[in-house]
Amino acid sequence: MGKKNKCDVTPPKKEDLSTIMYTSGTTGEPKGVMLTHENVVNTIAGLDWYLKSLNEVMNKDDVYFSFLPLAHIFDRVAEEMFVFIGGSIGFWQGDIKKVPEDIKELKPTLFVGVPRVFDRLTTGIQEKIAASGRIKNWLFQIGFSMKLFWLKKGYKQDQASPFFDKLVFDKVKMGLGGRVRLVISGAAPLSGHVEKFLRVIMCAPVMQGYGLTETCAASFLQVPDVISMNGTVGPPQPIIDVRLESVPELGYDALREDSPQGEICIRGKTLFSGYYKRPELTEEVLINGWFHTGDIGEWQKDGALKIIDRKKNIFKLSQGEYVAVENLENVYNESSSVDAIWVYGNSFESFLVAVAVPNQQALENWANSNGEEGDYATLCKSPKAQKFILSELTNMGKKKGLKGFEFIKAVHLDSQPFDVERDLTTPTFKLKRPQLLKYYQKEIDVMYNKIKSNS
Repeated sequence: MGKKNKCDVTPPKKEDLSTIMYTSGTTGEPKGVMLTHENVVNTIAGLDWYLKSLNEVMNKDDVYFSFLPLAHIFDRVAEEMFVFIGGSIGFWQGDIKKVPEDIKELKPTLFVGVPRVFDRLTTGIQEKIAASGRIKNWLFQIGFSMKLFWLKKGYKQDQASPFFDKLVFDKVKMGLGGRVRLVISGAAPLSGHVEKFLRVIMCAPVMQGYGLTETCAASFLQVPDVISMNGTVGPPQPIIDVRLESVPELGYDALREDSPQGEICIRGKTLFSGYYKRPELTEEVLINGWFHTGDIGEWQKDGALKIIDRKKNIFKLSQGEYVAVENLENVYNESSSVDAIWVYGNSFESFLVAVAVPNQQALENWANSNGEEGDYATLCKSPKAQKFILSELTNMGKKKGLKGFEFIKAVHLDSQPFDVERDLTTPTFKLKRPQLLKYYQKEIDVMYNKIKSNS
C-alpha cells in the first residue's frame, strides 16, 4: 500500500459484509447482526427518496450532531446518510453536562434522539415554565393551545402560529442552536403526550420512526406536519414489504377489518443476512424471507403503523391473565410523578409490582405540602412517599382505563435513575429486564411478601 506499492482498488460487492452491529441485549446476550453493503445502501437511498418526496431535502449545508452511541444502528445510519449527501457531522465531547455547549457550538440542522432524551427535554422545559410566574405560564399555555389547534387543522409547522413562535417557542429552538429544521426520534416508542408537546414547541417538524438493527434502522417514518400520526411511527419506507401476522393466543387479529393487529414482519433489501455464528437464532426470526420483529403493531386508517406491544414482553399471571408489560410501562410513564418505571410480574404471582424513579420536583412538592422532611434520597425510603407515588400511578391507570390485574399493587422507589453503569439499561436507555430483576430481586421479594401477608 502507498505511493511505491500501488494496488488495484477492489470495490465491495453488494452481498459483501459491511458491518456487524450488536443488538442492545435487552432480553439476553447481545447478538451480532450481519449487515451487507446492499443493506446499508438501500437504507440510505430509501431515506433520501422519502425525505425528498416530503420536501425535506437534506444537503451539504446540513449539520448532524452525533451524541448517541456509535455502536447504535440509529446513529450509524444517520452518519452514513450525511456522508452520502456531503453534509457535516459533529461529535459530542463525551460529557453529558457539556451537551448544551456542544449544541451551541455546532448549531445542528438535524436533531436525532431517543425517547429518554426527549422525555428529559420535555420535563426540563415544563419545570421552567411552571417556575416562570403566572403571566408567562399563562402566555405559554395560550400559545400552546393556539398552535396545537392550527396544527390539527393541517397547517404546517411554520404556518400554524408565527406570532407565538416568535414570542414564546423560538426560545426552545435557540436552545438547540437556532438552526434545527428537522427532529427525529427512534429506538423506542415516544409517549403520546411528549410527542404532542414537542410538535408544538420545537418550531420544526418532529418525526418518529421505527426500525431495528436487523432491518438496518429506519423501516417506518412519520410524515412531517401530519399531527394525526401522533403516537404512530408513520408509514413504511418504500424499500421494504410489511405484513402483520396474527397472534391469536394474545387476541391480536391481523385480518380484522377495523385496525388490524399482529406481529410486525418485514422483508426487503435492508434485511440482515443473519446473526453472526448464531444460525439457530437466525432461523427463529427469519422465516420464508420474513423477519419476525417480536413487536406488535396496529394499522391506522391513514396507513401509519402504531406500535402497541412487544410479543416477548408479555407474560401470564397465575390466574391466567396475559400482561403486556411494556404497554403498561408506557401508560404509567405518562404520570408526571415518575421519571422511569419498571413493572414486574410472573406466572407464579397474581399481581404486579414495580420499581420507580420518582420525579424529584413532584416528590419534594408533595413532601412540602404534607410536612415530610428529608432530601430526595431520604424521601424515596419513606413509606408515605411510596404510598403517594402508588396512588399517582393508580390514578393514571384509571385514567387510561386499565384492567384490574394491570394495576400495580406495590412500588419500590429508587432515587438513582436506571443507568448503564449498573447494567440496568442499554446506552439508548432501554430497560434490560433480566438485569433489573437480578438487581432488584430483594426488593421484589419484599413487596410480594408484604402484600401477601396483609391480604
